[in-house]
Amino acid sequence: MILGLTIILILVLFLPFTVKIVERNLEVFLFIMGVAAAFISGVFNKSLLSVALVDPINITLAVLIAGLLFRWLQSPIEKGIGGISRAMPFRLFLVLVVIILGIISSIITAIIAAIVLVAIVSVLRMDRQSEIRFVILACFSIGMGAALTPIGEPLSTIATSKLNEDFFYLLKTIGPDVIPGVLIIGILTAVLVNPKRSSDGGLTSLEQESYGEILIRSIKVYLFVMALTLLGAGFEPFIARYLLDLSPLVLYWINMISAVLDNATLAAAEISPAMDEPTIKAILLGLLISGGMLIPGNIPNIIAAGKLNITSKEWARFGVPFGLIAMIVYFVVILIFG
Repeated sequence: MILGLTIILILVLFLPFTVKIVERNLEVFLFIMGVAAAFISGVFNKSLLSVALVDPINITLAVLIAGLLFRWLQSPIEKGIGGISRAMPFRLFLVLVVIILGIISSIITAIIAAIVLVAIVSVLRMDRQSEIRFVILACFSIGMGAALTPIGEPLSTIATSKLNEDFFYLLKTIGPDVIPGVLIIGILTAVLVNPKRSSDGGLTSLEQESYGEILIRSIKVYLFVMALTLLGAGFEPFIARYLLDLSPLVLYWINMISAVLDNATLAAAEISPAMDEPTIKAILLGLLISGGMLIPGNIPNIIAAGKLNITSKEWARFGVPFGLIAMIVYFVVILIFG
């Protein structure tokens, strides 16, 4: 059994990053891997299937509704963005965008927050370096803030479900660490982004999504979360043997691999209700912070980079050093405050 789960883990870790057809059909691939892991572990039954069918509903509905609202209100939103950005100091506006999107992403979902970010960037028309830095910082903020509720992103949905906890569990557990982090990222935006208005040299304008695109994205999110539920249940024996006894500080650094793999996938494989709270906290913080370092690490990164044509090298040039510094800072915080 352990050999089979090890093979599945290796496939899940490397194929999405190395094989294009897997990357393009990630939800289907993870679903197949999840079913295989559940069967190998002997946990595939009606009860698990029921949980896997129900868990994705809330986040899927949130993505669908928020997507429709944004489509209907896109024009006035973009006009409002332009007006507000001209009515206050520009750097202050950028700071507020990073902080507000980070906080409300836990309600409107990380996916919709990323789409709003793209709309804002398209309206502002800064120089390319400033836009890229701004987008990366905002995605760090969104990726962290969205984890505060189960509807914010797949990672938080999976974590809450696997731990059998209530809606506010993550807010109580990691909120005291995440919320100050979002605020600090916002403040750092004023220092690290030196914007210059540009009529050219910006990224690209945001086209209005069709109803079909909104529906397909919602279906993909449903399948993605369902796949991760199955994958997480299937990996319980693996977790029990190899991860439960590891130091939370070791797990924190191990989770830097979420820079190259969506952090929800790792959360599904790692988190167990048998773990104590410091371990769960270290796992989640490691995943959330390092998930912003490279494009594949988190859904907001993938959406923003795809719509704004940001390359992997452009993202890594700023995202990796910033993420490493953030990892070190949070590591020190964990050491001191636990």
